[in-house]
Amino acid sequence: MKPPSLVIDLLNESRIFLGVQAATKGALLTKLAQRAAKATGINEPIILAALAARETLGSTGFGGGLAMPHARIEALPGMFALFARLDKPVPFDAIDGKPVDLIVMLLSPKAGDADHLAALAAFSRRLRDQSVAGALRAATTPTSARELLAG
Repeated sequence: MKPPSLVIDLLNESRIFLGVQAATKGALLTKLAQRAAKATGINEPIILAALAARETLGSTGFGGGLAMPHARIEALPGMFALFARLDKPVPFDAIDGKPVDLIVMLLSPKAGDADHLAALAAFSRRLRDQSVAGALRAATTPTSARELLAG
């Protein structure tokens, strides 16, 4: 029996959104912040400001249509993640210049650097696997997307 993965611990079906519509990077970050605010109880402007501040350091779009916006939130009691698949890719200032359509957003408390880095690495490994990314683009349910992300 395989032990639960960090991805499974952070993502349930209610945190997986397929067919998200956003015309711009800013609109996408706003939608992500809105959904995270509903789930965490942290005010949306706080989440959005933290995500935007991180993006000013450099885009979290890492190529191949993939992005992992992430931020630290003081009042957050534990890590929070969500996955979004866009209906149409949006420009994201990614390193390869290509628009993104697969996004994992990760929010972490200010403390806990090791956990934050471990979660980023776990999600990155899954997304960078081209067969996983391709299957995520074809997934029809949050359950199937979660299984793909979990490995």
